[in-house]
Amino acid sequence: MTRTLYLFCSAAPPVFDVARVIEDAQARGWDVCLGLTPTAARWVEPSLEGLAVLTGHPVRYDYQAPGEPDVWPRADVVLFAPATFHSINEWALGLTGTFVVGVMAEGIGKGIPLVAVPCVNAAYVQHPQFDRSVEILRGAGVTVLYGEGGFVPNEPGGQGRPDAYPWALALEAVDIAWRAKADQS
Repeated sequence: MTRTLYLFCSAAPPVFDVARVIEDAQARGWDVCLGLTPTAARWVEPSLEGLAVLTGHPVRYDYQAPGEPDVWPRADVVLFAPATFHSINEWALGLTGTFVVGVMAEGIGKGIPLVAVPCVNAAYVQHPQFDRSVEILRGAGVTVLYGEGGFVPNEPGGQGRPDAYPWALALEAVDIAWRAKADQS
């Protein structure tokens, strides 16, 4: 049985670990399709071709044109990590200007298990909309790994510690979400 994971990434430093994360997910038995925000795609542009080879699927960062066939299999679970301040708020507000946020918004309505791991600094999370957005997403059934036991914001102005980003927790949450969905079926 093939399980398909859509791995979506915003432009934040942990995106540079995406090849390793894809390999880790594949080792767990996932067929991985990689989607990026336009800025994240620009950041990893030199690696896009190699990432497509690694996943066996085109890397997507834009909506397909109407009538074009879908180039990916249907998702069993979607992981949005790293998810920036902008992407989390955009998603919670239903603003679907980017491909990955559009799929995430639609995923709520389709009942696809969704996992998100923010990557934001401590100054951004002081904005009142961020906590509202996290609560909106959790209220819609999204697993948001934020705070104790998930992503803890770093101080503004630095690069944070991309090596400390909780990728292992994210993949564990993906497996848990998939098992929970399978148990319901």
